[in-house]
Amino acid sequence: MPKDKKPTAALIYDFDGTLSPGNMQEFSFIAALGMSKEDFWEKSNRMSEDNDANGILCYMKLMLDEAAYRHISLKRESFRNFGREIELFNGVEEWFDLINDYGKKRGVTIKHYINSSGLKEMIEGTKIASKFENIYACSFIYDTDGKAVWPAVAVDFTTKTQFLFKISKGISSVSDNKEVNKYMPEDERPIPFRRMIYFGDGDTDIPCMKMVKQNGGHSIAVYNPKKQKKEVAKHLIREERVNFICPADYGKDSEIYKIVTTIIDKIKSDFEFESLLKKHKSKAGGLIK
Repeated sequence: MPKDKKPTAALIYDFDGTLSPGNMQEFSFIAALGMSKEDFWEKSNRMSEDNDANGILCYMKLMLDEAAYRHISLKRESFRNFGREIELFNGVEEWFDLINDYGKKRGVTIKHYINSSGLKEMIEGTKIASKFENIYACSFIYDTDGKAVWPAVAVDFTTKTQFLFKISKGISSVSDNKEVNKYMPEDERPIPFRRMIYFGDGDTDIPCMKMVKQNGGHSIAVYNPKKQKKEVAKHLIREERVNFICPADYGKDSEIYKIVTTIIDKIKSDFEFESLLKKHKSKAGGLIK
């Protein structure tokens, strides 16, 4: 095995409820509308039910409708400004550098990704936006004046799973629907599923958490200890949908840090073991006449 060859691990995060203690619209956008969060989501849910429509598309339409009614400009920079007000769980701002440093010491390249039903434009306004290799999330189409006019991408629980394959195959484009469906052996992918760690908190994350776990990777369900009891997340382990459950605390002394660093150790050990097997298989092949 070449000395400079090392495995790459993908750490993939939901956003609302996973890195942030709430829906991102609730920190400043809904307040700017003069609405309560309860009224906003009740109106969004009613729109979805009355029209038998996708809930993600409905919340995006409601954002546009309510902002237009109140003459609030929704340009890309407007969303980013709202994103700057989003709160993060303890330790999140330092988390990415901590894990990158640990991976570097262990000889594992770490890449971070967002896989969210929230808004990409708002996430781009947060302090941690630069930490991600790619942000897969909902987004808008903008007119010639730069105003949001229509959903460009709507990410629900089934859409989220396709982004796992894009990450695995090294595809950054959201619009690509050809390369992502081409066959690529697991061992030839830039990031096999077994080198993924998925972080989520809610129902929209369950298909991804289970898919990663079933394909040899690891899934972590987080919960807000100030609002949720651990019991709420335990059913995910009992139903074999996740490997671990942790409070949403990302500090260096946290449970989630210990779990993730242990998984990184395992990824490195598995990689070295796989490389050793390949080396000996290659030697044996060379002896066959």
